Amino acid sequence: MERRVATKIWTVDKNVENNVESYLSCTQIVDAASLLREGEVVAFPTETVYGLGANALSNEAVEKIFWAKGRPSDNPLIVHIGSKEQLSMVASQLPEKAERVIEAFWPGPLTVILPRTDRVASLVTAGLDSVGVRMPDHPMALALLREAGIPIAAPSANRSGRPSPTTASHVQADLDGRIAGILDGGLTGVGVESTVLDVTAEPPMILRPGGITREQLEAVIGPVAVDPSFEVGAVETPRSPGMKYTHYAPEGEMWLVAGEFSQVRQKKAEMLRQARQHGLKTGVLTTDEHLDFWRDVADADVVFSVGSSARLEEVAQRLYAVLRQFDDANVQFIVSEAFSRDGLGMAVMNRLEKAAGGRILSV
Repeated sequence: MERRVATKIWTVDKNVENNVESYLSCTQIVDAASLLREGEVVAFPTETVYGLGANALSNEAVEKIFWAKGRPSDNPLIVHIGSKEQLSMVASQLPEKAERVIEAFWPGPLTVILPRTDRVASLVTAGLDSVGVRMPDHPMALALLREAGIPIAAPSANRSGRPSPTTASHVQADLDGRIAGILDGGLTGVGVESTVLDVTAEPPMILRPGGITREQLEAVIGPVAVDPSFEVGAVETPRSPGMKYTHYAPEGEMWLVAGEFSQVRQKKAEMLRQARQHGLKTGVLTTDEHLDFWRDVADADVVFSVGSSARLEEVAQRLYAVLRQFDDANVQFIVSEAFSRDGLGMAVMNRLEKAAGGRILSV
């Protein structure tokens, strides 16, 4: 499918109150929702990253998502809804544990895998009999979904394989001319995508770590398993939407180095030196705690911090923007910090491992 479209960019007046009711009266929201009902593709902000939305009940509309992203259509998409009443359009059943996590975490960065209805477009589910559904915790997104009146399939609004977008400018850089519109809601909050929880399994299983941690889920529904593909050294292919292919990657070659800091520091310095000797522009992804050290390393051309290792929510929010900074600086070889896998660290490390394409060293 070859198509070129004029991409509209809607910026809502900053004087509008930041709530669903105020946004519902904005012409920008009305215009964007109208395009969605007409079968076009529109990018919009959520509390995690920007989503690339199309009518989840139309294969023709959803096909435009895959074309815009350059993404294979055998990868399922997450459906976004603006109210619990819309859930019946896409889910045929609501298990008891699903009700409990929905009550606890919606709206929010949690996608729940549920049995699907026949109304859901087959391209959304990649032929599966289940569908991932979430309600975003972002007033502009909720207003758009309610105004549209239909469930919206929405993966991250980036070209496939690129870091996910956390600003409207990231979306425009990747997709200008390929989608009908971009709703500019400023910087997103959580920064990494939603947690995906399969409640059709027993115990429920995390298929993708994200903004809601395993510990938070277990406090509500008891034991929660984790997809074996997230274990260190695992060879299984993840079963979650958005996790089947290499993702989140900067253009340069990236390595994660884990271990005791003095040994990690020595190994990274050696890798940077070797890369420079081969004529590559080098970069370091680090934390505030180690920023000054790496700035003083002669073989590190570019050093960016993702925030403090003591504040993983900050690391998660800044991660994708920093990966794009390396691309903007034309960095060809990157060494990165590793983080604890506890809590939100599971999501951070999962995205870093995907960005590195599995290039991980333990020293």
